[in-house]
Amino acid sequence: MKIGLVDDRPIDLDKLKAIVSGLEDVEIVFATTSAELAYEQIKKEAIDLLIADIEMPTLSGYELADIIHSHALNISVIFVTGNSGYAVHAFELNVHDYIMKPYPKDRLIKSIQRLLEKSKSSEIAGRLYLKQKNDIHIIQKKDIIFIERSGRSTTIHTKTETIKTYQTLNELEGELRERDFIRSHRSFIINIHYVKNFSLYAKNSYVVNFEATDGQAMITKEKVDFLQKFYF
Repeated sequence: MKIGLVDDRPIDLDKLKAIVSGLEDVEIVFATTSAELAYEQIKKEAIDLLIADIEMPTLSGYELADIIHSHALNISVIFVTGNSGYAVHAFELNVHDYIMKPYPKDRLIKSIQRLLEKSKSSEIAGRLYLKQKNDIHIIQKKDIIFIERSGRSTTIHTKTETIKTYQTLNELEGELRERDFIRSHRSFIINIHYVKNFSLYAKNSYVVNFEATDGQAMITKEKVDFLQKFYF
């Protein structure tokens, strides 16, 4: 698990580093007293978990979590803070945990371990279960190139086949929270790892061409800008 740490108080940041560095199966990608630097690091390198203070100058930990949530980035958040006033709003952002300072070492360790166990479970469940009329079709998420909604049916394009289901894009999007997938358009979900290029289609949209298939998807200009900023 890759972890980023941010707390504007050096003594509190040192405590975080000391606790996290002692755990197995984790890597500290960055540790900084600046939320702005943390934001830049998140754009450059994928992390699985952000542990952040909330009240920091210029950019707060809450604002960082809001960016993560609003852009559907696959990053869990643990707040470690001396202010209880953000608790309700924090859980609206679906944060993993809210830990009040001062806290015992075991409190943070148990929180991270819960997340590690959850991550291991999700790795095992790296499949998509597609409901059809009389059966359930199971495919590996990593094999999905793009998903297209047309009329009342949805087509999943993989490296070897196309599969139709009655499930909506909204339902499937909820099952594809991995960083690999984005809702590129109201009618499409794409796996960014198969993208070959974008071709201008209209003023505010592009055609997406992929590796491994001749099929094409659509993407809005807003989503292209988002990919350039947070992925490429």
